[in-house]
Amino acid sequence: MTAPPAAWLVLIHQLPPKPPYLRVKVWRRLQALGAVAIKNSVYALPNTDEAREDFEWVLREIKKEGGDASLCEARLVDGITDDEVKATFQTAREADYRALASEIRELARESMGPRGRRMPQETRSQLEATLGRFRKRFDDISRIDFFGAPGRETVEGLVTDLEQRVLAPGEQPSRAARRWHADGVRGRTWVTRKGVHIDRIASAWLIRRFIDPEATFRFVASRDAAVERGDIRFDMFDAEFTHQGDRCTFEVLLREFGLEDPALHRLAGVVHDIDLKDAKFAAPEVPGVDHLVAGIAWAHSDDEDRLQIGAAMFDALYEFFRRRAKR
Repeated sequence: MTAPPAAWLVLIHQLPPKPPYLRVKVWRRLQALGAVAIKNSVYALPNTDEAREDFEWVLREIKKEGGDASLCEARLVDGITDDEVKATFQTAREADYRALASEIRELARESMGPRGRRMPQETRSQLEATLGRFRKRFDDISRIDFFGAPGRETVEGLVTDLEQRVLAPGEQPSRAARRWHADGVRGRTWVTRKGVHIDRIASAWLIRRFIDPEATFRFVASRDAAVERGDIRFDMFDAEFTHQGDRCTFEVLLREFGLEDPALHRLAGVVHDIDLKDAKFAAPEVPGVDHLVAGIAWAHSDDEDRLQIGAAMFDALYEFFRRRAKR
């Protein structure tokens, strides 16, 4: 019987007490690679050729400075699970995305005036330089986001929105000004990333119930996955419908398709607060829905199963908001 391939590369190392800078140097290098610690001095990366080459460079650097290191392929049999390691990667990248999103929002608050107002050239030049740094940081985080951590679309939307306002203000209508009609998207295949969570589950429910009842969904592992002619992408990099500024994909779909149902907008507040974690709407339903969606994700690895169970939850929540609005 052939054993399944090892899922992980594991670097085990021991550093000498001197030189004192080596510990910090190695730690920073491992952080830059996106490696996570699963034990003291034991770091993991997904088992890929690129990761192997990266770890081998670190290993040689450690041995060159008098330390000891080993590189192993590993399958987790007992103790920590594959899902727990993946969650560690996602938690690390989510923290990176959240910190960057906070800095972008702060810049927008401090530097941007109303849309359409002319900006002094000196201010624009400074913002362009800062935007370039933000974009590079976003690309660096995305490169080591191996398991699609929450927050990627949020940052992409914030950066893109700020770029539109800084680089070409007033020259062309923004994507936000465009309107779509449900009749033009009937029976399409809607493409999104694997591992659906709150925004993608809610958006898929919204699409199938209010926009395209004949919709089918396809889940892809990479943002660069090929898209067939006529497919529509949502809640992923460079999608037709994804985060715009501080709006999650569910909110963008509501606006793009002109859905004004008050119950849907109450539901959008819940999805927004869970997805962006900024308590913008202070929706009291957030903790309960957040726990339910997390439970669905933990209990079901199949994305179609998540959509099916999530749809029942959103049907009930929508009905609750709809009936309460009539009182």
